[in-house]
Amino acid sequence: MPNETPTIFTIGFTRKQAAKFFTMLRDAHVKRVVDVRLNNRSQLAAFAKKDDLRYFLKEILHVEYVHEPLLAPTQAMLDRFKKDGGPWADYEREFIALMEERRIEDKIDPDMVAGGCLLCSEDKPHHCHRRLVAEYLQRKWGGLVIKHLV
Repeated sequence: MPNETPTIFTIGFTRKQAAKFFTMLRDAHVKRVVDVRLNNRSQLAAFAKKDDLRYFLKEILHVEYVHEPLLAPTQAMLDRFKKDGGPWADYEREFIALMEERRIEDKIDPDMVAGGCLLCSEDKPHHCHRRLVAEYLQRKWGGLVIKHLV
């Protein structure tokens, strides 16, 4: 059987009820959820707080949870964009430079993200760093299919 092109999924939990969130992951046949949030313990995260999410993924979907802060922005970047209302283009440029500086393509195991789903809070991927991570790895590794679960 020929090798299939690896797929990387992305999802945000904001504006999703738990039933929809877990159903989307199940229907996509996600192998693991890779949490790329810098802050994953906030009360605002509801069912997606780190420890709760790990438990729900294991019990409901039998899916692994991995937190990977190497794929998260810095607090200063987040603050400039979210709190100070900085332009998306600046955030995108700065975050891509951070990934290059961190050389994430050399430090992240492709098997961890293949069939996995990058998790962040933003509802849609277009202004979320999870999309930037997926596209960056696609450029560096080649041969990745990106599917955004929205």
